[in-house]
Amino acid sequence: MSYSQQHLDETSQVLSQISSDTVESIVRLLKEVKQNKGRIFFLGVGGSAANAGHAVNDFRKLAGIESYAPTDNVAELTARTNDEGWSTVFSEWLKVSNLSPMDCLFILSVGGGDKERGVSTNLCEAIDYGKSKGAKITGIVGRDGGYTGKMADVCLIVPTVNLTTVTPHSESFQTIIWHLLVSHPELKTNPTKW
Repeated sequence: MSYSQQHLDETSQVLSQISSDTVESIVRLLKEVKQNKGRIFFLGVGGSAANAGHAVNDFRKLAGIESYAPTDNVAELTARTNDEGWSTVFSEWLKVSNLSPMDCLFILSVGGGDKERGVSTNLCEAIDYGKSKGAKITGIVGRDGGYTGKMADVCLIVPTVNLTTVTPHSESFQTIIWHLLVSHPELKTNPTKW
């Protein structure tokens, strides 16, 4: 079997294990945010940061929900990293944004953060801050969900079918699921052009 066929077969296996009930729970959470005129803050690092920027566009344009990704502001991100450290870049950004109980943190991550191992601690700090402000927490993450999986109100964990392809499948399914969300009749406000 070619690697291409193996990857596509694994993708099919992941898809068959995605919980539509969990997706519907995320829809309900985001619908409440939208009805309350809350905001979504998409948080991710690496490839998930790029996904966060794309998700902001879709949630603003198609779902009509005010949305932001701190990683889209490279100047502030790097200034905070330089002056304050990487662990607090998101939580400090959220403080200036006056995060409220009407708002939602939407975590996109492969591992979900891990305080003990020092991995994506900026996500962990942001989740803790979000919890302290009563904001809703959701996410699409891989592996076992990490800190996000433990702390979120609702979290979709992309099933692992091959330990060597956790990252590509996790980041790919972030896009599939958020496109499902902005296409969902409970959230979609505006039609796509094509």
